[in-house]
Amino acid sequence: MKRSSPGKARVLSTRLLYRGPLFEVRRDRVREPGGVETVRDVIRHFGSVVLLPVLDDGRILLVRQYRHAADEFLWELVAGHVERGEDPAKAARRELEEETGYTARRFRHLFDFFPTPGFLSERMRLYLATGLTPGHAKPEDDENLEVGKFSPAVLERRIRTGAIRDGKTIAGLLYYFRFITRRS
Repeated sequence: MKRSSPGKARVLSTRLLYRGPLFEVRRDRVREPGGVETVRDVIRHFGSVVLLPVLDDGRILLVRQYRHAADEFLWELVAGHVERGEDPAKAARRELEEETGYTARRFRHLFDFFPTPGFLSERMRLYLATGLTPGHAKPEDDENLEVGKFSPAVLERRIRTGAIRDGKTIAGLLYYFRFITRRS
């Protein structure tokens, strides 16, 4: 097995292929650690927040929405993009209220992760939201969301049976079940 060299890739040239409101697509010619020159198409994303909202009784809020790229409805943790220059914690508060109507007294940053680091720069930041108070959701015009409240046992079963298929949701829930609730 070849050892990886420390350091970062050196971008030799870059070409913007697409610029949209949430991301850009670039074609970079790079010299990677170890000296290999190659071309990489990369989606540059401004980042996202993922919320794990836990009610006082231990149930967890998920939203169900249609995802065109997956061509199906998926149950997911609350999530949304971070505006350029926006504080991620502020984005977390905004997304929770927009998608569920709930506000939270406490937000705790759990961890950051890269969902698809082979071609996507998006960093997702997972927050635990507790001390929830219900309110009125304010979804964006293109969002048709259903909010559900699920016990941890039901969510574990849905992950195990493949009924929950969204990666950020699986990662966030399993982290919560393994590292947060087992400490309590």
